[in-house]
Amino acid sequence: MISDIAIGCDHAGFEYKEAIKAHLISKGVRVKDFGTYSTEPVDYPDFIRPVAEAVAKGDAQAGIVLGGSGNGEAIVSNKVRDIRCAVCWDEYTARMGKAHNDSNMISIGQRTVSLETALRIVDVWLETPFEGGRHQRRIDKVTAHDCQVA
Repeated sequence: MISDIAIGCDHAGFEYKEAIKAHLISKGVRVKDFGTYSTEPVDYPDFIRPVAEAVAKGDAQAGIVLGGSGNGEAIVSNKVRDIRCAVCWDEYTARMGKAHNDSNMISIGQRTVSLETALRIVDVWLETPFEGGRHQRRIDKVTAHDCQVA
């Protein structure tokens, strides 16, 4: 089980970030919060990139980022070398993001799923192991083309 998670959001993901953070802490997970800390409008790259960099550097085992749709947050995260951030909108995408893609980060859109679904996404993703095998070969091909330095 992952015991150390970095988390961050923009203003559109703030409420879910706070709920997910409390959920993780209640499970004994250490959470490093990179903000934002309110619903005041901000530019999401300023809060998302530090989460991805923390994961890439090993300062956190995994990361969760949130925004309105989750798409911009995943794009920013995936610009950082060694990050595989999956946009998740249900339990299936969370499970496959880990089992087949070995995602070390997930992105959730607060405007696209209910809070109950978001919490289930987090739990499923954390509990799902990477299957390896043929999937590792594919991950190796993806990471062979990483060119961004963390």
